[in-house]
Amino acid sequence: MKKFIIILSFFIYSSANAGMSNDDKSRAWDCVGIYMANYFLPSGEKFEYGMKEKSISTVKVLKTYALELGIPEKDWDAGVNKAVDKHYGSKYDKAKTDKCHSFVETLVPNGAERVKKVIQTLY
Repeated sequence: MKKFIIILSFFIYSSANAGMSNDDKSRAWDCVGIYMANYFLPSGEKFEYGMKEKSISTVKVLKTYALELGIPEKDWDAGVNKAVDKHYGSKYDKAKTDKCHSFVETLVPNGAERVKKVIQTLY
């Protein structure tokens, strides 16, 4: 009976994480690092305020989606911390940021709409 419970738990855990592969998690974390670097641009960098809003909102949407899939918050946050360390202090890169937007809109169901909704709640 104990084996059955362990096997059942494994399948439940595996199916909960089925929506985000390890590659998707790695890309999502990298995008979070880019978004956070955008949000905390070094002084002297030019930016549009809307870009900062979209960046921080997308970070929130990605975390919410990861938690919805059953990824433990501790694991998600550990990946985010590594990505932020990697990208923090980087200059704004429009091409990388746009690639991340496309990735998130593909990865997260209704991703673009979810980001817009979070942006609207910032005020």
